[in-house]
Amino acid sequence: MQIKNIAITPSPHVRSSVSTRRLMQEVCLALAPAGIASVILFGAPAAVIIAASVITCVLAEYLYQRLMKQKVTVGDWSAVVTGLLLAYNIPAGAPVWIPIVGGIFAIIIVKQLFGGIGSNFMNPALTARAVLFVSWNAIMIKYPQTVFLAKGRVGLDAVSGATPLAELGKVFTGAEGASLSNVSLLDLLLGNCAGVLGETCKIALILGGVYLIVRKVIDWRIPVSMIGTVAVMYLLTSGFNLGLTARELLSGGLMLGAFFMATDYCTSPQTNKGRLIFGAGCGLLLFVIRAYASYPEGCSFAILFMNVCTPLIDRWTAPRYFGEVRKHG
Repeated sequence: MQIKNIAITPSPHVRSSVSTRRLMQEVCLALAPAGIASVILFGAPAAVIIAASVITCVLAEYLYQRLMKQKVTVGDWSAVVTGLLLAYNIPAGAPVWIPIVGGIFAIIIVKQLFGGIGSNFMNPALTARAVLFVSWNAIMIKYPQTVFLAKGRVGLDAVSGATPLAELGKVFTGAEGASLSNVSLLDLLLGNCAGVLGETCKIALILGGVYLIVRKVIDWRIPVSMIGTVAVMYLLTSGFNLGLTARELLSGGLMLGAFFMATDYCTSPQTNKGRLIFGAGCGLLLFVIRAYASYPEGCSFAILFMNVCTPLIDRWTAPRYFGEVRKHG
């Protein structure tokens, strides 16, 4: 028998009274403290990058859907979230065309060409960030100092600086002259360090992440398993060096990725067990890249790799039903 009028849609298939628009607005609210902190820390260039990224993502989605004669969905705020996350993965010193190119790629190539929201198999903002990093590496690894660190200084130190992860990598490998005292825990918490816009102020990110968990917008399993795996791996491989482990957790994009990007509904598993596996996989890959690769940060690539593994994780962790329904008649 042929069954008609059945819509085949991608996961998740959970029905809820909470709309996509409401969820995306909650995420924007949770991301707001990190955005405000980035403007305070890096000044007007940070605001310009955030505005350019968000506007580009919204316009790209609107124009594409109009040209393709599709229903315009910019009102669901998903493009705004993509714009914010992309901006938070760009250094403040980048030229304005960087977030514009990244926004167009994220929305059109990664999101819309695969069918729009819910159909993309990788996080649009992270994928765009990876493309920008590979294509314009010199721009994407030039991290300006915060206005507080650069104040009163002259020369290159006033405009560019190494991230804390670079110094921590030397400490981990036992390089001569490397010391934990060169990386302040307080500066990491407040964001007074070099880095991309959204990975600096950890207090803002943690507050936003806790808000999303309390509001049940995201599941705690992914961020907790991801952060916990990184912590365990550094403790085991550093001889239980608590100072190094704490600094590694508060450096780079771990908090931003764990709370706001690894928890993306479309690209993360749907089962509780799958989410624990997914988060642990992200954390393990992040540790391996940081500790043993030449690149000091690997959060984006770790999450993207696990995005690709999500369908397999869902298949392996799907609940099994035993028994059968008795035939009637």
